[in-house]
Amino acid sequence: MDLSRYISAAELLPSRLRMAATALDDDKKAVAEEFRLRVGRRLSVLLPDGEVCLDSAPITPEDLSETAARAARGSLHSVSDELAAGFVTAQNGHRLGLCGRAVMESGVCRTVRDFSSANLRIAREVRGAADGVFSQIVGERVRSTLILSPPGGGKTTLLRDLVRQTGDSGVRVSVADERGELSACVAGKPGFDVGECVDLMVGAPKAIAALAMLRAMNPQVVALDEITDPADFDAIARIVGCGAAVFATIHAGSVDELRRRPGFSAILTAFEKFVVIERSGSRRTVTVLDPPDEP
Repeated sequence: MDLSRYISAAELLPSRLRMAATALDDDKKAVAEEFRLRVGRRLSVLLPDGEVCLDSAPITPEDLSETAARAARGSLHSVSDELAAGFVTAQNGHRLGLCGRAVMESGVCRTVRDFSSANLRIAREVRGAADGVFSQIVGERVRSTLILSPPGGGKTTLLRDLVRQTGDSGVRVSVADERGELSACVAGKPGFDVGECVDLMVGAPKAIAALAMLRAMNPQVVALDEITDPADFDAIARIVGCGAAVFATIHAGSVDELRRRPGFSAILTAFEKFVVIERSGSRRTVTVLDPPDEP
């Protein structure tokens, strides 16, 4: 039972909250997905069956500030761009989402302060997560693949292992790791095993990073996590048009759901395979589908 990722996430908490987190039963630590911190409430942990409150004192604004500072390795100023987007990625790939008072300038959020709640997502490396899909995607050639699930379904975990296996097979993969969650890269060194023939660009917007690596790194595959906007879609179309394959993830329960969203149906034509993750409690079902017929 590997509890190292849970423990490293708990170390980002203030000591009095860390004690409550470490008191959790080991079998629950092994499957825990997030810590939730809300001012005036107890620390809670998200398990596959739901959120459970732990035996802690009520959380204070100072607790949130300390957790944010720990995630930012002591300098919130150094992660101001991430804060403006509402999150901080910690050294081991854990992501701290933050709510509070947005500081606006000319209609743009410049930062978040006076934190009121936080979501500390526990990053996990699951070697073999892509075993059931790898051979259907990477063969004589690599097929562009879109991984779908609702939030918390395990898309990033599966993508990370798919990138690793593809890179270890000798295929050149460039990863646009905007939030640092795929690689947990610090000072140029990945915290996760991302594979042999894998190149990373961390911190830049996905579309910018993907196109920069397409020009500079001669990839056979470009990987992007959580595509969301037209810039991402345009980058994917350009990558495919240049002859490279794309691995990407997106929040959706099904291909049909994605096709019904305004502006999203056109992106489906860029992909040759769809990996749909369905979840019931702690159980996940992974299905590989061919492109849907046109309606």
